[in-house]
Amino acid sequence: MRPGTLFFVIGPSGAGKDTLMLGAREALEATGRYVFARRAITRPAGSPGEDHEAVSDAEFEGRRTAGEFLIDWEAHGLRYGLPASLEGELAAGRHVVANGSRAVVDALSRRATRLVLVDVVAPAAVLARRIAERGREDSGAICERLARVVEPPPAGVRRVEVLNDDTPSVGVERFVAAIENAANYLTLKRMPFLTGRRFCAYLPVGGTVDGRDYLGPGKIELSNGTAAVRTEVQAVEPSGLLEADEIGLSAEAFAEFAMPEGSEVTIRRTPSPESREALTGKLRGEALSEEQYRLLIRDIVESRYPDAEVAAFLVAATQKLTDREVAALARVRTGFSQRIAWPDRIVVDKHSMGGIPGSRITLIVVPIIAAHGKFLMPKTSSRAITSAAGTADAMEVVANVELDPAGLRRCLEQARACIAWNGRLNHSVVDDVMNAITRPLGIDSNRWSVASILSKKFTAGSTNVIVDLPYGPRAKLHSLEEATELARLFEFVGQELGLVVEAHPTDGSRPIGRGIGPALEVRDVRWVLNRDPQAPPDLLEKALFFASRILAWDPDIGSPEAGRERAVALLESGAAARAFEAIIDAQGRRAPPIEPGLLVHTVRAGRSGLIEEIDGWAVAGIARRAGAPFDKSAGVDLKMRVGEEVRAGDALFAIHASSAADLDEAKRLAEAEACYLIGD
Repeated sequence: MRPGTLFFVIGPSGAGKDTLMLGAREALEATGRYVFARRAITRPAGSPGEDHEAVSDAEFEGRRTAGEFLIDWEAHGLRYGLPASLEGELAAGRHVVANGSRAVVDALSRRATRLVLVDVVAPAAVLARRIAERGREDSGAICERLARVVEPPPAGVRRVEVLNDDTPSVGVERFVAAIENAANYLTLKRMPFLTGRRFCAYLPVGGTVDGRDYLGPGKIELSNGTAAVRTEVQAVEPSGLLEADEIGLSAEAFAEFAMPEGSEVTIRRTPSPESREALTGKLRGEALSEEQYRLLIRDIVESRYPDAEVAAFLVAATQKLTDREVAALARVRTGFSQRIAWPDRIVVDKHSMGGIPGSRITLIVVPIIAAHGKFLMPKTSSRAITSAAGTADAMEVVANVELDPAGLRRCLEQARACIAWNGRLNHSVVDDVMNAITRPLGIDSNRWSVASILSKKFTAGSTNVIVDLPYGPRAKLHSLEEATELARLFEFVGQELGLVVEAHPTDGSRPIGRGIGPALEVRDVRWVLNRDPQAPPDLLEKALFFASRILAWDPDIGSPEAGRERAVALLESGAAARAFEAIIDAQGRRAPPIEPGLLVHTVRAGRSGLIEEIDGWAVAGIARRAGAPFDKSAGVDLKMRVGEEVRAGDALFAIHASSAADLDEAKRLAEAEACYLIGD
């Protein structure tokens, strides 16, 4: 007999786990296939909460020593245990539903043959309201509880999510559906049928999953967690072709799925009719409501649509999204992550649309704000995708940037700011799905990006966000008009999310600073922070512009003019430089730091004249060919700037690399590219 599945229910305080389990118990136990665990707890009988077996500390310890618990743990001053007798229920093929702690998932995965985490989630505002309604904790304790860091489940443990943000009846319906779907493991079998391009699955009548329930025009999706295939369904009467717990695939569908016979799979219906209607509406150019986006995005994230349909939706969305739609998308996206709660009233962040070589102002602005001491600034940034360096690549020259949530919080406590990689922190499951489709197709939408950016700022706990919108011929935004319109949209959507957002168009027609590539950009940053005469004036000026506007959010400062005075004072006193070193120490100092590559080739002017233009994209391409950003020592050091006079033979820029082969490749590209436009 196939063993049952242990459904281990987890979720934050206020998520409503007990309510959902109580509501689902009647429906699931009536099937005879489910058992709801009764936990032993060192809490008196009759206490508020679940029906439990009350035991003393001594009795609990005795039973634990005697091996009477499948698993046990401590939380909130109490001890909890699941009885070992549940192993017998699982062995008999019954599914067990138990409420538990994330802390024991790893240990439990080694005890249960089949384990599924049922993660009950709700938006932070809903959690806070429910906890407050209990009347047991004050607002400070509630914020502290919501701020607790949630570690991801161990690799290999199956997880299903249940969103409980509606009425109890809706939540119970979702909970039951999630468990039933996850419980319906079937064994894969290849059928000797050829169906051409129409993939087909076969389910036995009266089986574990009755094929008659899936007949009709809809399709199902088979999945084993790593691969999936969508098929039509045929029902097979008892004939020996299929066992009760098997599902067959036609030869073509089996080949497409590429999983061996005997693999365990689950099935689910393809998108809901409401979601499908929303998608087709967007393809017709209609504006969608927030609820329609919520249904549609959830089905997309849960892989209920083929990539081609998602791509078609994204193309339609890039062509037309109203302001209200962008705001609706941003709100919907916040529901896929729990918001981080910080103790400070003002938590600031900065974002740049990027695309400008150099321009590493974040590594200057963040230390200035940290030195000011009035705001928290948990800055998370990306690595480069097509450029010579991202903010995280540059910071990694001097410090560890791969912080986990606990490391992030520790860093903020020590230094009041961080400059970390967002890959482990601002994780967005929506972006995971969307980027996998949009990047290969080259699909990009600035309006879609506004929803993505601000939803992540919201869930990161930010209250005030400043946005840099560079515009120029090679920038993502091509004109001042385009940047100004996007600034307006950023501020509108921020207001809809309850954020204070300032967005500023900036000149992106040329590189900012001298260095292009991680180590060279950090060199420029240190020159600015240490008030070195070699500091690039344009890098300093742009950093002061944004720092002054962030500091203006301090009521004691109140204006960008006063903010600039404060920023300059923090630089000149050395406070900003000390704050940068404190951030590096809090994140984990790299010793020694990475220096610019020792292999250098200088590109010289072929004629005399005035430098009229520098092609930043061409220069960044040379830096990448030299090895940046993966080789953090590689890059390009600009020796001359726009507006300067140059004579034939003068150095225009130097290429740095750590590999002779990379340097040769970069030299060849430099010979082919006209990076500097020199006029008479």
